[in-house]
Amino acid sequence: MDKYLDFLGNKINIVTVEETVQKISDWIKKDNNKFHWIINTAMHGVVEAERHASFKYILKFANLWVPDGISLVLLARLKGFETKKRVTGVNLMIEFFKVAEKEGFSSYFYGDVDEILQGLNEKLLEDYPKLKIAGSYSPPFRKLTEKEDEEIIKKINQTRPDVLWVGLGLPKQEKWIFEHREKLKVPIAIGVGASFKFLSGKVRQAPDWLGNLGLEWMWRFLCEPKRVWKRVILYGPFFIWLVFLDLTGLKRYK
Repeated sequence: MDKYLDFLGNKINIVTVEETVQKISDWIKKDNNKFHWIINTAMHGVVEAERHASFKYILKFANLWVPDGISLVLLARLKGFETKKRVTGVNLMIEFFKVAEKEGFSSYFYGDVDEILQGLNEKLLEDYPKLKIAGSYSPPFRKLTEKEDEEIIKKINQTRPDVLWVGLGLPKQEKWIFEHREKLKVPIAIGVGASFKFLSGKVRQAPDWLGNLGLEWMWRFLCEPKRVWKRVILYGPFFIWLVFLDLTGLKRYK
C-alpha cells in the first residue's frame, strides 16, 4: 500500500481490487475502533480537487485513494508503475461481498433513492445469501436539518456496520464523509458513486473491456447524458490539460 502516484498533490494508491479488499478486512479485524476512509474515483475527483482547493484539502484526510478509472491507470503507467486494472466501485463491492459472506462482515448503504436501495438489497441477497446487510437509507434531495442529520448518524451507529457504503456521487459523498467522520462509529466508509444503481440492476454498467479501453465515459454519456455531460465535455479536456502540465513540469503542487 506504500506505492502511490503523486499527481498535482493528490496521492493515488497503486493497488489492486484484491489488495484493497485485504486492507479493508485487516482494518475490520485489527483496527475496528478507528475510522478509515477510502476514496474511489479517478479523473472526476482530480479535476474537482484542482478546481476547488477546499475539496483537495478534504481528500487529504482519506486513508486510501484507489483509481476508479482508466485515466489514472494510464497516467501511472506513464510514470513507471506496473498497474493494469482499475479499481471500480462495483468490482470493489463485489469482491468485498465475497469475503464478507465468509467472514460475517456487515454493510450499510447510504445514498440514492428508495427504489435503487430496495433493488440493491434484493439483488445482493440473491447473489450473496449469507451477506449481512445492517441497513440502508435514502436521504432526501435537500439539506437535512440538524435533528435529521443526528438521527441518521445515530441510526447508522446503532446498526454497527463494518463498512458504510456511500452513494451520493462525487463530490457530495466525499464532503459528507469528511463532515461526519468524527461522529461515525464505523471502521470504514467508502464513497462509490453510482455503484448502487449498477449493482441493483436498474442501470446497465459498461462492460469491463470497454472500461479498460478508456471508453466507459462514452457508455455513460449515451445511457445518462443529463447526468454525465459535464464530466465528459468539460472535465475530460481539462484533465488532459492537467496531465500535460504535470508531465512537462509546467505545473507543480506546492
